[in-house]
Amino acid sequence: MGEDAFQRLEGVLVRGHNVASQKSEHYPQGTIEMQAPFFKERGLDLSGFYSGTLNISIAPRTFCVRNARFHFPAVRWTSKHPPEHFSLSPCRVIVENSFYEGLIYYPHPETKARHHQDDSVIEVLAPYVAEVRYGDRIRLEVRPAEIEVT
Repeated sequence: MGEDAFQRLEGVLVRGHNVASQKSEHYPQGTIEMQAPFFKERGLDLSGFYSGTLNISIAPRTFCVRNARFHFPAVRWTSKHPPEHFSLSPCRVIVENSFYEGLIYYPHPETKARHHQDDSVIEVLAPYVAEVRYGDRIRLEVRPAEIEVT
């Protein structure tokens, strides 16, 4: 597979922690909205994406980030906990016959203070997708040079 090739995965949309898109007891806005200006300062504009994530379970498979296109170490986006490392990798979300360009959003667990994800759940930033519901099957295309699936 070439460096720009995609690997297609099948998954199911699952409920997340509801902090990426919504304010919570710890965050006055959704976490994506709070983090976006810090990513933009580092060269990644998220304005084309919904301020929340699609949480796609690929269980029983798991994934790990190997060499993401974007890596932002020590982002201090909140005073509630220490800085976090983030990696983001281009991907495609396919719902029915519609393709959406997206980014795998990966807050590194070793620096993430709260809301850990299972290794089988891939968080994706994408434009708003109105027609998806929890439990829906979703196809996801990832770059194997950046994301390793086992």
